[in-house]
Parts: sequence; C-alpha cells; structure tokens
Amino acid sequence: MKPTISIKGELHLFDTPKVMGIINTTPDSFFSRSRTPESNAIAERVERMIEEGVDYFDVGGYSSRPGASDISADEEYSRLAPALEIIRKISPETPVSVDTFRASVARKCIEDWNVEIINDISGGTLDPEMWGTVAEAGVAYILMHLRGTPATMQQFTDYKDVVAEVLSDLAFKIASLRQLGVSDIIIDPGFGFAKTVEQNFTLLSKLKVFRETGCPILAGLSRKSMIWKTLGSSPEDALNGTTALNMAALMNGADILRVHDVAEARECVKLFNKLNR
Repeated sequence: MKPTISIKGELHLFDTPKVMGIINTTPDSFFSRSRTPESNAIAERVERMIEEGVDYFDVGGYSSRPGASDISADEEYSRLAPALEIIRKISPETPVSVDTFRASVARKCIEDWNVEIINDISGGTLDPEMWGTVAEAGVAYILMHLRGTPATMQQFTDYKDVVAEVLSDLAFKIASLRQLGVSDIIIDPGFGFAKTVEQNFTLLSKLKVFRETGCPILAGLSRKSMIWKTLGSSPEDALNGTTALNMAALMNGADILRVHDVAEARECVKLFNKLNR
C-alpha cells in the first residue's frame, strides 16, 4: 500500500513519485548554478520549474555544505522571504517546503507565508523547539538523518551497519514525533550527510527497507558528491549521474525526488511509471 500524507487538509497519495524542486537563495550553495539570491532569477527558476511539472518547492536560505558560512536566523529568514513571496504570487497552489533546522525560522515562514512543509536536515537535533513548533502548526515534516552539524558531520561516519543505524534512528524519532501529534512525516536517509561515498551507495541499494516506517521516502541525490566523486567530475557535470541514481532510487522505493533539475527528474518518473505499469 502506498503511503499518504495530509498537507493542509489535502490528502497526498504517492501512487506516482513526486518531484520537489530546489530553490536556493544562498550565495554559497555547493552547486553554483542553483544559487538564485536575486528576485528575477528566483522568479525565472520558479516559472521554469512549474512549466517542467514540479510538485513541491523546497526553499533554502542556509547552505549546509561543508565549510559554508554560518548565518543568523534573521539573515536566513531575510533570504527566504523574497523567494516565498515570489512563489506565492506565481503559483499559490503549489505546496512549499522550507529547508531550515531553526524553529524560529520555521515558525515565521509558517505564519508569514503559510508554508505547508518544514524540511529539517537535523531531524530535530539542532533545535529542541523544532518538533513542538511543527506539531503546533500542524504542517508536514521532512525528517532527515544527520549526525553532528553541517560543519562537523563528516567526523561521524563510524557506523557498524549504516542501514540499520539510520533506520533505527529515524524509527525512534518517528515514534517521538507521533507522540507529539506530528502525523504527516516524510523521511530522508540523508545522502551525503555524515556518510561516506560507500555508505551512501549502501543506503541507496537498501532504500526499500525504509518502507518499514510507513512514511513516504524522499531521496535527495541531486548533483551530490557521491556522484561526482565517483565519476571524477564536478557538481556542474553531475546531471547524467543524478538521473541514473534517481532512477535507482525510484526502483528502490523513493516517493519524492528532491532535485535541482525538474525536467530531467520528471522524465525519470515518467519512464519509471511506464516500466512499472
């Protein structure tokens, strides 16, 4: 049975995989061509993604790449607000996720822009108020696996069994979130976050085990280092590799592809559906 979630009272059935388009308002995202801090560039990107068939937007104002600069919550929100305003004007019916680990930023985005989803890369570990904020607001929550912080995460890759440990961590947090009243949870194993290249591929090959949680699975593989390090290229040259691994993710149970390149992901979903008709 396919998982479902409710987004602002509307049931979302994952009978076909969805595509989440990344809108970066940071000046230092790891993929340089995804940086859209100016309003015109944001509007162009939003309009293009809509034409290409995006299902959800994911807007981020804090770069989580290793070595990225830390910024205040006020600065993070000031980067997010213009993009959220543009999306609401251009496509008010498209659900919006905000990529933040700060409860104060999440709360303000929910209150000011009525965002439907909070995408927390820390899974609640970097701000103890996040889960309560999400529960009170009644929004959907993307629960990602991370050890440490974006600055320290690559020091914490000492797993005995990466699949079992990531699954156990997510399952424990899902139970805790449900006790707080958070019922609409999407899980993300956190490709690239506190995992080696080899561990990322192990997680991808075993992605189906995360079905045990009963939650929709998000795969965030787009242009990540597991691709370009393996191929000896760069984020700018990793689109073909991204498409290949997106198909692998779909074959292994992913419900949502979080991507920089919507058209290619939509084609991937179309071919996957044809293969599994």
